[in-house]
Amino acid sequence: MRNRTRFGVLSAVASAAFLVAPVAHATPSGDNGTVKIHDATTGEELRKNEPHVCTFYLDAFGFDAVQEVDWHIEAWAPTADVKGKTVKSGEITLDSDGHGRTEDLSLPDGHYKLFWNFDGEKGAAKHKVFWTDCEDEEGGGGTTATPTASPSGTPGSDGSASPSAGPSESAGASTEPGASPSVSSSASAQGSTGDLAETGNGAPVGLLSGVAAALVAGGGYLVVRRRRA
Repeated sequence: MRNRTRFGVLSAVASAAFLVAPVAHATPSGDNGTVKIHDATTGEELRKNEPHVCTFYLDAFGFDAVQEVDWHIEAWAPTADVKGKTVKSGEITLDSDGHGRTEDLSLPDGHYKLFWNFDGEKGAAKHKVFWTDCEDEEGGGGTTATPTASPSGTPGSDGSASPSAGPSESAGASTEPGASPSVSSSASAQGSTGDLAETGNGAPVGLLSGVAAALVAGGGYLVVRRRRA
């Protein structure tokens, strides 16, 4: 009898656990998702927060299916005139995968804090602190080059550029003075060469020949005299 009673109690407990388990599994977990700040150019599949943006949107994922969310953004220190003042708000219903995104949003440059409220949240709302800074983003563009005047031409009366005579005149001026030294050098070289040539050609060849003959004759006389002695 006792064995039957124990068996009945165990069966009842097992049946209750079996019936309760599916119900517990089907109960939404509620606070199981996350929300990120994304730049407007960032894809929804990127699951990281971007705390410095210009135009942006709120991207939520991992929540329960078709979960309803109320959100608002407050101005935050140190740039807020009044900390905690709501500057933008809205609501969104997530899809069957617990994902959803807002439309693109914009705020003046400053520091802000997002509050994300939904059914089933545990404790405080989910939140994210971020900065908007569009001034730096716009200032990062390219600069336009300033055209400079061409040094080779001077605008004429009809707007067309005429060639400048300055460089050619300068060249002519520098060439002419340079010609004088070269001519002088050439003339002096030629003059010195001519002087040497004249000195060689004007030498008394006959006189030198006579002296040479006298020396030879004298030498011959001395040789003959030594032999006779």
